[in-house]
Amino acid sequence: QVQLVESGGGLVQPGGSLRLSCVASGSIFRLVTTGWYRQAPGKQRELVARITRGGNTAYADSAKGRFTISRDNAKNTVYLQMNSLKPEDTAIYYCNLDLGVEVYWGQGTQVTVSS
Repeated sequence: QVQLVESGGGLVQPGGSLRLSCVASGSIFRLVTTGWYRQAPGKQRELVARITRGGNTAYADSAKGRFTISRDNAKNTVYLQMNSLKPEDTAIYYCNLDLGVEVYWGQGTQVTVSS
């Protein structure tokens, strides 16, 4: 069983920045793809960014140029650096560990972008 714990969310003004972190339990983290998703009220959960075990990244169009995903396998941690935040980035952000046959989710961290 893998546990994921996100942190770093909060209230930020438009144009501001936040850095989300997600720590995974166990020893499998370094072997799998991990990513960040978000879910805004009334909307479906959507991919924000993902990073493979080899460090290859992919971003949603809405995140390109503003968000950066990274991972530290020694710390079992994935990060999401979010810059130039917009009100439409307001959502609960979840990290995800994709084992193929199983997918694990964290409990989420709220990001609110508002003046």
